[in-house]
Amino acid sequence: MSEPKPIHRHDYRPPAYRVTDVELTFELDPAATQVKASLQLERHPQSGDDAPLELDGEQLTLKHIAIDGQSLANDEYALSDTGLTVYNPPRQFRLDTVVEIAPSENTALEGLYLSNGMYCTQCEAEGFRRITYYPDRPDVMATFATTVIGDRASLPVLLSNGNPLERGELPGGRHFVTWRDPFPKPSYLFALVAGDLQKVEDRFVTMSGREVTLQLWVEEENLGKTEHAMASLKRAMQWDEETYGREYDLDLFMIVAVNDFNMGAMENKGLNIFNSAAVLTHPHTATDAAFQRVEGIVAHEYFHNWSGNRVTCRDWFQLSLKEGFTVFRDQCFSADVNSAPVKRIEDVAFFRTAQFAEDAGPTAHPVRPDHYIEIGNFYTLTIYEKGAEVVRMLSNLVGWEAFRRGSDLYFERFDGQAVTIEDFVDCMAEASGQDLSQFMLWYSQAGTPEIDAYGEYDYANAEYHLTLRQRTPATPGQPEKQPLHIPVRLGLVGTKTGRDLALTLEGESLGSDGVIHLREAEQTFVFTDVPEAPVPSLLRGFSAPVQLRFPYGREDLAFLLANDSDGFNRWDAGQRLAMLALDDLIAAHRNGVEKVMDTRVVEAFRALLERGSDDKAVLAEMLTLPSEAYIAEQQPLVDVEAIHAARDFVKQSLAATLREDFLRVYEENVSEAPYAPEPDQIARRSLKNVALSYLMAIEDEQGIDIARRQFEADHNMTDVRHALTLLTHSSRDDLAAPALRAFGEKWAHDTLVMDQWFAIQVTRPQPDALDRVKHLMAHPAFSLKNPNKVRALIGTFANQNRINFHRADGEGYRLLADVVIELNRLNPEIAARLVTPLTRWQRFDESRQELMKGELERIRAEKLSPNVYEVIEKALA
Repeated sequence: MSEPKPIHRHDYRPPAYRVTDVELTFELDPAATQVKASLQLERHPQSGDDAPLELDGEQLTLKHIAIDGQSLANDEYALSDTGLTVYNPPRQFRLDTVVEIAPSENTALEGLYLSNGMYCTQCEAEGFRRITYYPDRPDVMATFATTVIGDRASLPVLLSNGNPLERGELPGGRHFVTWRDPFPKPSYLFALVAGDLQKVEDRFVTMSGREVTLQLWVEEENLGKTEHAMASLKRAMQWDEETYGREYDLDLFMIVAVNDFNMGAMENKGLNIFNSAAVLTHPHTATDAAFQRVEGIVAHEYFHNWSGNRVTCRDWFQLSLKEGFTVFRDQCFSADVNSAPVKRIEDVAFFRTAQFAEDAGPTAHPVRPDHYIEIGNFYTLTIYEKGAEVVRMLSNLVGWEAFRRGSDLYFERFDGQAVTIEDFVDCMAEASGQDLSQFMLWYSQAGTPEIDAYGEYDYANAEYHLTLRQRTPATPGQPEKQPLHIPVRLGLVGTKTGRDLALTLEGESLGSDGVIHLREAEQTFVFTDVPEAPVPSLLRGFSAPVQLRFPYGREDLAFLLANDSDGFNRWDAGQRLAMLALDDLIAAHRNGVEKVMDTRVVEAFRALLERGSDDKAVLAEMLTLPSEAYIAEQQPLVDVEAIHAARDFVKQSLAATLREDFLRVYEENVSEAPYAPEPDQIARRSLKNVALSYLMAIEDEQGIDIARRQFEADHNMTDVRHALTLLTHSSRDDLAAPALRAFGEKWAHDTLVMDQWFAIQVTRPQPDALDRVKHLMAHPAFSLKNPNKVRALIGTFANQNRINFHRADGEGYRLLADVVIELNRLNPEIAARLVTPLTRWQRFDESRQELMKGELERIRAEKLSPNVYEVIEKALA
């Protein structure tokens, strides 16, 4: 497909016809599923009397079409590759169609497809048009009744949205179930699952006293992996009632685990479909990170019942309306049930590495884009994660009480409607009485704002003068930027006392931890009655998604690392201190001079290890060096080899100097207690495994022995996987080979654990990593048709093994391009996401730029899907 046309936000028009009620009947067959659809339609008040009915439809074979029971003649409608047009329809009518589709041939995993004998749907964003002819857009909301017919022996379970109304037997060994969803919804929330599944069932009593049945549907061998997901669901339901006053509305809530799924999960009304990796856990097969991820995703999809389902998006440009708001909600939930400081650190560490890179790349776009070619390409970190940061800022600006009032107003005013971001922000403005017009620029301007900060202490007048200058770099299509409203949370830490000083600004007391509002291109804030020279602690809690530059000296950063009362900023001070040392070492490597470790970093780490922390999980984060990906984002030009060598040097230097401290920390946190994914245990394991990483950095016999024993103890997957990773990533094949063999043989039957096995091997820093990728692509457990496998093997290699993916000979780039070309034919959505590392070619040296551009041009020469075409064209523009 060549040069598909973009869709622009300013071209939005309401649909010519609305759908009020839908009746669907599916007669399931792998090669020839028949879908009967009966739509009640009415002309939209804003459309003209002569407007035709235009319905979306792709890869459908039309068998029958009728209006109000009367079959249409050939000249009364027209078919195309993208839809159905009906000429001169009445103002109100019933449209009946029968189409045939082939689920077994649907490798794109959009619409209705067959996965390991299980029928499954994925309709967001535009998959419903592959099921039947329909106005497949989020502002068309209708009630759905769905009858699913299938073979009882092979498909004993037939599920769809809502509540079951009727079930029965049919001739030929078939049976049926009819489902009814009483709440109007857009087609992207439609769901159907049919297969040989088993259920785990529980109950939840809502705050109004209604009993809701909860069901998790899985394949029989996974029945023992559902306990955590069910507990997470119940916690999320209770949290949403207590925090937002939102109660679940149906009598039944279902989750189904599916192995072949493009996304993490999908919030279909009453029938959430989950990637199995996002719902199945067991101590022997899932790590602590997986337990926490499942908890967060279960909560996220449940929270969508209100922020996305009951109130949805008018059009796909408003996608962050539901996703940004819901990510913020799930982040707050996870912070409440786990360690809040660690949750914030983890979220921001990921955000500053990945989303900042997206903002600085060729595919940069605003939180609310102005145009797109393929909406599947806009399920991005900007829409989700930056959208959540914008909602967080909004919550902090108006205050929690006003934010809750605004949320209540939003849900009550727009229940059952498809709305815009303005509708959401207007509710917050109304509830708080604040003017949020400048704040709306966060939704329309792309790029990461930069703040240059300067501070000076006036000893004579006991004042601290803080000057902030903001700018947002140019991004594709947006050369000029306006000043944003940026909330900067801060404290002033006294250099004599090491404590937060009282903040007084323009005669107003802000306490010892306050927020100042940067609205102009440059502003100076004068704090009075400051009794001693302070070190400013700026952007506490990462109060705005910006790049902050302040001329901190290394002593200043070591001081904040030791004394800052804000846990996030203590961690950030340590990251900044490490970055200064890494910058020196990168330059030394590039210039071929001897590397010398900064003793201030060593002493800062020594102090952390000796003093410890009440929150072991926070301490583990503080002891973790910046990743190679984050370091790369801080460099004007990415020098892959220098970054890798510098980080290794720092880790080995710390390990050698502080070996006894790391050994002590490891031993203090070993526990034989039965595994539980609880905050205290997770914190101990995290700290213990960080210490083990340092012990293995120098590969002495004691560290190797500890890693071997931890691997062989097989106490839980968190410890086993960490030990296996360290053994595999060591320079000694006699450690890696037997451990990998034992692990692979033990878990060959478990597809999710084998994904971990793939990922561990392809992140190996040794030069054989690329050959391992090629070898593993032929492994029986790998399939290019399964998105989880592709992400675990190819995606992990391209995104996390930077030293080998960015090989000087370009073979890593060639491998990725080969896979993208093949996936473009099989699953364009996954192909478009997978190609991202090549799109950042401008950040690298001239030789690598040419190699990466060459592979992008090779991909462009293919017959491309709109998904891949859009990404490639932006990358090469």
